[in-house]
Amino acid sequence: MAHSKLARPSKERIALLRNQASYLLWNGYIETTETKAKEVKAYAEKIITLAVRTYQDVVKVTKTRVGDNGEKVKMEVINDGPKKLAARRKIMTMCYDLQEQRKDKESKDAFIERTKDIKHPLIEKIFNVYAPRYAERAEKLGQGGGYITSFKLGKRRGDNADMARLELIAE
Repeated sequence: MAHSKLARPSKERIALLRNQASYLLWNGYIETTETKAKEVKAYAEKIITLAVRTYQDVVKVTKTRVGDNGEKVKMEVINDGPKKLAARRKIMTMCYDLQEQRKDKESKDAFIERTKDIKHPLIEKIFNVYAPRYAERAEKLGQGGGYITSFKLGKRRGDNADMARLELIAE
């Protein structure tokens, strides 16, 4: 399949796709030109498909830790399986690592408490929110793909470029 070069060198084009796909997956929508929208849609759908195929690959592991009083305590921990770990690493190369932002009127302590266990918020969102949602949708409809929809918005004022809005399908 041929890709549009978007009138940029390959490093710039890949950076643009990573940036727009990251913001699409983080916010749920973006507005961009139609040509960029077509490329970003294909790029982001590959990311979601990879997550949908591997999100259930988990392994339970028993770890021994030393408690506060010096006793050894056994804990069951759920780790990523080999397929999910490989997919997670590949998605990390395909997206930028966006960080969680403080909400309006949220104290600093509440923000720290809410985000203390999350190292890569966008990757966690992809695997914990989007992958189960779209796997269920694929099972219900009997097909994969089609996670993103695009709407034409008309011409942009100034340079008359055709604009489009990409949105993640909510089902």
